[in-house]
Amino acid sequence: MQFQQLTYFVAVAEARHFTRAAEQVHVSQPSLSQQIRALEKELGAELFSRARGNITLTDAGEALLPLALRILADADTARHEVLELAQLRRGRVRLGATPSLCTGLLPDVLRAFHDQHPGIQLLIEEGGSHDLVRELARGALDLALVVLPLPTPSPALTTVELLQEDLVVVSSAASPAPRSPLRIADLEGEPMVMFRHGYDLRDLTLSACRAEGFEPYFTVEGGEMDAVLGFVRAGLGVAVVPSMVAARAGRDLLVTPLARPGLRRTIALAHRSDVAPPRAARVLQEVLLASHTASASSRV
Repeated sequence: MQFQQLTYFVAVAEARHFTRAAEQVHVSQPSLSQQIRALEKELGAELFSRARGNITLTDAGEALLPLALRILADADTARHEVLELAQLRRGRVRLGATPSLCTGLLPDVLRAFHDQHPGIQLLIEEGGSHDLVRELARGALDLALVVLPLPTPSPALTTVELLQEDLVVVSSAASPAPRSPLRIADLEGEPMVMFRHGYDLRDLTLSACRAEGFEPYFTVEGGEMDAVLGFVRAGLGVAVVPSMVAARAGRDLLVTPLARPGLRRTIALAHRSDVAPPRAARVLQEVLLASHTASASSRV
């Protein structure tokens, strides 16, 4: 089995078309088909159903696809690791993070990292913890900032707790200020702006409201972080957001703390246990941990 064959297999699996796949990998269609047939012969199973020109994966193809993606991703990581020059003058880091962390935590950290290592390319992927864990497992990310506990704990992942963050309620500055501190129970019947499915904040908010015995009332539902803050500014409702995000939200939003015990979330840095992150990713990991340590010390 060759990397080239796996590359051609993945291209056909994603394009569902031999000619288009050949164009994407810059090879002639007959050569690509020949390599796919050789791979099928070696594996002893057909990978594609070619009935009437409709290209679909067979059961064997479905089983091979995630493995092929992971093998190619690992090979790509190894290639970049070897190609990195001394003193991190070149390289890349593929970092996943929840959208709220991209807004609140990462800008300052990434700026510090970029100032120290301007030659390192930063590739950022936003998503919920569930999606980020899946991307880590298949080798598409080097590191991910996730919210604990993980929705699907995996022994193949190593997590290091980075910080605990309070959640607060934001509302429009043009609306009457809510009581402070605010209890979760006070949100019953209150118009709320809710994040889309997949946001960890959505699950935290829903769980907290249901623990108090009520279902929250949504005026707007399904937004990303910036959209949610915009809807709150427009007076469409309140939202529960991380304190780091609220600190950057601007004067047109009121920030109200939650009464004790309040709501907190635990942020962790995750990477695969079976593969060491590339050198550049390890340095970014050190910057993230150092930033958290410095921030914690300043609060003591």
